[in-house]
Amino acid sequence: MSSLSVPPQRIQVLQVIGNAIVGGMETYVQRLIERLPPERFRVVALCPFESPFTDTLRERDVEVAIAPMPEDPSWTAVHLACALIKAHAIDILHAHLANAHVLSGIVGRITGRPVLATIHGRQLTMLDLEAHRTTGTHLSVVCRQTYFHAMGLGVQPSQLHCIANGVDTQRFHPGVKRDAAWRRTHGVPADAPTVGFVGRLSPEKGPEVFVRVAMLMQQTAPQAHFIVVGDGPMRAELGRMAQQLNLGHRVHFVGLQHDMSQVYAQLDVVVSTSHTEAMPFALMEAMSCGVPVVAPRVGGVPDLVAHGQTGWLTAPGADHEAAQLVESLLAQPEVRHQMGQRARERCVHRFSLDASVSGTVALLQRLVPARGDQRRISAVVSPAKLGRAATSGG
Repeated sequence: MSSLSVPPQRIQVLQVIGNAIVGGMETYVQRLIERLPPERFRVVALCPFESPFTDTLRERDVEVAIAPMPEDPSWTAVHLACALIKAHAIDILHAHLANAHVLSGIVGRITGRPVLATIHGRQLTMLDLEAHRTTGTHLSVVCRQTYFHAMGLGVQPSQLHCIANGVDTQRFHPGVKRDAAWRRTHGVPADAPTVGFVGRLSPEKGPEVFVRVAMLMQQTAPQAHFIVVGDGPMRAELGRMAQQLNLGHRVHFVGLQHDMSQVYAQLDVVVSTSHTEAMPFALMEAMSCGVPVVAPRVGGVPDLVAHGQTGWLTAPGADHEAAQLVESLLAQPEVRHQMGQRARERCVHRFSLDASVSGTVALLQRLVPARGDQRRISAVVSPAKLGRAATSGG
C-alpha cells in the first residue's frame, strides 16, 4: 500500500494553569498563548476558577474549562482533564504551578500524553519534584539558579530545559512620553523624581521593604515620590505603615494598571524588594523601557541585571543599601540615562519575548511524539498492485 504525505497537523496543547490571578505566571501563559503560531498550535486551557484572566483567554479564542485544582487532585479534575484530552485530541499537556503539575502528571500517565511543567519560581518545590519523579514529566525552568537546583536534586538533563522569560521589546520601549494627567490623577507632582515598585503586594515580594526605603529617603531626597503599582493581601497593612511613618503624601498606591508602558514612563528608577524571585517580568519591562533598576541578588535577578551596568544589585531585604543606591541614581541623571540605555539593549539582545516563545515552541514540538501513520493519508491502489507488493517481499 502506498501513501501520500500531508502537511503536519497542528499540535493540540492543554495548558493546565494552577492559578488565575493577576501575577507573573498568568502573564507568562497569556503572552505565550498570544505568540504561539496559530497555524502550528491550538490551545485549550484548564483553570481552577473563573477570573479576569480566564475572560482574557476566552477573548483570544481559547476554550477554557474550570475544575478545582488542590495539591491532592480530585477525581472530578482528573476525569475532566482526561475528557478534554479525548475531545480535543490533545497532544501534550503544559502545566504551571505545582498543583497543576501533579494533576497533569497523573493525567499524562493515564492518557499516554507527554507533560511539560514550567517552573516559574527560583526553586523546585517538593511537590514538583515528586510529580516529576513519579510520572516522568519534563521540566522547563526560567533561570540558571533553578536549573542547577533541579540538577542538584537529581533531575536528568534529558528531562530538564532552561528557557528564560522574555519581554515584548516592541511594546515596552523608551519612547513613551510622560503623562502629566496620570500624575495629577494619582497626586504625584509633575516635576517630582519618582521611584516605583511594581508587583503583587504579598509577603514574598517584600513591599514593606520598599516603604522603608521611602522612609529612609525622607531626609536625603525629600523631593522624591514613591509609586506602588499592584494589589494584594498586604495593601491595607502597607497603607497603615505609610501613614504611621508620615509618608502618606509621598507614597502613592495606584493599584493595578492596564497600560504599564505608560506607567514605566513615569518612573526614574524601579526598585524590587522581593525575598524570592525567578525571572521577574516587572524588572524586564522596566529595563526594556530604559529605566534602571535596583534589585536584590536572588534567583534569576543576577542573570537579568548586570550589576553597575544596567542597575544595581543588593542583598535581600537591605533597605539601607537600596536607599543609598536609589539616592545615587536620582542625583546623577546622566548615569541614570546611561544605565537605562544599557538595560534596554540587554533586554533586546538577551531577553526578548520572541526568543523565549521560540524556545518554548521548539521544545513543545520536540516533546510531541511523531504521529506516524496519523500524519499520512492512505492511497487507494488496485488489487493487482497489492498482489505484486505482497509476492515481491516489499
